[in-house]
Amino acid sequence: MKNILFVCVENSNRSQMAQAFANIHGQDKVTAYSSGSKPSGKINPKAIEAMKELGYDLTTHSSKSLDEIPDIEYEYAITMGCGDECPFIKAHHREDWQLPDPRNMEMEEFKKVRNEIEHRVVDLLKKVNYD
Repeated sequence: MKNILFVCVENSNRSQMAQAFANIHGQDKVTAYSSGSKPSGKINPKAIEAMKELGYDLTTHSSKSLDEIPDIEYEYAITMGCGDECPFIKAHHREDWQLPDPRNMEMEEFKKVRNEIEHRVVDLLKKVNYD
């Protein structure tokens, strides 16, 4: 099992959905984690609703800081908009996904970001299998 970390600012939308998609699509290949550089402490209700529509219960997740994740070496560390605010995380590979923060978007636009995250996670899982 390879470890993947998804990091955004609040750990309430993008990184939570990415972790969920890694759980859905890579359940026997990866262990997924998510955290925030400035966590909000809660999951956005829109993210919960958007993932529920796909059959995933995001209410089982919690918003975490980088201090609350395991201090391990990750196969991939994926950042999503936190830029320089993310401290050094031990990882074999790093990627920054320039994704807009959907927090204040209307639901249809929010779902477009959700769908883009799913697409990128599926592509990432293909790379993980070849590493």
